[in-house]
Amino acid sequence: MRRINTWGFLGILICSISYSSCKTPTGAQSANNQVVPQSYTDQKDTTNSVQIVWRNFFDDPYLVSLIDTAIKKNLDLMMAFQEMEVAKNNLRLRKGAMYPTITGVGSAGTTKVGHYTSQGAGDASAEITPGNLVPSPLNDYMLGLQTSWEADVWGKLRNSKKAAASRYLESIEGKNFVVTNLIASVANTYYELLALDNELEIIRKSIQLQKNGLEIIKVQKEAGAANELAVKQFEAQLYNSQSQEFDLLQQIAEDENSLNALLGRFPQKIDRDQTTFTSHIPREIKTGIPAQLLRNRPDIRQAEQELFATNCDVKAARAAFYPSLNLTGSIGFQAFKTAYLFTTPESLLYSIVGDLVVPLVNRSAIQADFNKANAYQLEALFTYQRSILNGFVEVSNELSRIKHAEQTFLFKSREADALDKAVEVSNDLFRSDRANHLELLTVQRDALSARLELIEAKKQQLNAVINIYKALGGGWQ
Repeated sequence: MRRINTWGFLGILICSISYSSCKTPTGAQSANNQVVPQSYTDQKDTTNSVQIVWRNFFDDPYLVSLIDTAIKKNLDLMMAFQEMEVAKNNLRLRKGAMYPTITGVGSAGTTKVGHYTSQGAGDASAEITPGNLVPSPLNDYMLGLQTSWEADVWGKLRNSKKAAASRYLESIEGKNFVVTNLIASVANTYYELLALDNELEIIRKSIQLQKNGLEIIKVQKEAGAANELAVKQFEAQLYNSQSQEFDLLQQIAEDENSLNALLGRFPQKIDRDQTTFTSHIPREIKTGIPAQLLRNRPDIRQAEQELFATNCDVKAARAAFYPSLNLTGSIGFQAFKTAYLFTTPESLLYSIVGDLVVPLVNRSAIQADFNKANAYQLEALFTYQRSILNGFVEVSNELSRIKHAEQTFLFKSREADALDKAVEVSNDLFRSDRANHLELLTVQRDALSARLELIEAKKQQLNAVINIYKALGGGWQ
């Protein structure tokens, strides 16, 4: 058995490290110095609406039931769970790489060497056991264990494991981000349906009034108080409203299908209560402070985990420039007859080998891998900064939308009420021949438009509350 010269081995190791160290590149130095504003407005209340779980945030039982179904059956969410499973197993793989591998080995074979060879001539005159020459052919039986282990001297495996762990946490945040967006999408589509239901009801009431007006104008025509032009204008307005009714029915069907798709099921009727839509008071939102976005928004947390993972990737790529130490060994029994297989110490075999591998040639490939990891790290940094900026902008936009939507709804309500009274007045004047049919048609058209715009304003109010809840990072908790 050859003995390893310890001092010679250490000398080779030190020289290799010195050579590799002087050639090892340094990564780009980038610090995340992005500072978020202290508040969204002049107020600095730390109370945050994301502390309210989604079941308590929404007070419509039909909507709560739909969201619950979506969380259980949505296909995008099911895919996100599988991505978590992939990341979890990759973490297990990286953990396993840090420990020695042990395998059981068994083999059986026979060898016949030529007599006119150095091995054949030697075997012909050698005794394998006292009084017995080496047989020809020679059988070989072996049973034992083999092991191998890479010593993680420079932290390459350790950093790879950290990167895998961070990406597993990143997959969890990705799933949470899907949940947040799913809840917002279901809620927004649900209120879109309620808005269309109310618009359809308004259109149908308007159609009935227009039919009554058409009958009146026909009677007046027969009495000579109106002409054919007035009749046709009333008919045109009625046909226009009837076409709007079918447009709304189509939109309702499409929105129901979209909502069912979010719920992971085939098209079917969506249960809902449209009677409380216009009287629904949006929930008051507490935004807290912008710094809370860093722990509440899943996309920011996801980007943060990816940034940490790419940092570990850079460290692992840098370690590839250093020498790697691999240890291999085996132990077992080997003999030419099974009867001698477990005879010790004659049939006992063992070995241990240490390999020191130093990258000398083709270092450009290692350099390219390092540069790639470094570029991914910078990309992850910019993605993290962008997610923070986008989060702040989204919250700021929805805060402004809530404020303006409230004022829009207030004035649209006043406009609709005023035009409803104008319709009543114009009908009375028209019956008493103090207003012509054009004035009546104009007022009716304006009143219908105002009512539809009022429904749209209410929907915008509700959507703004849902969207800011999502923008603040609510829903996944």
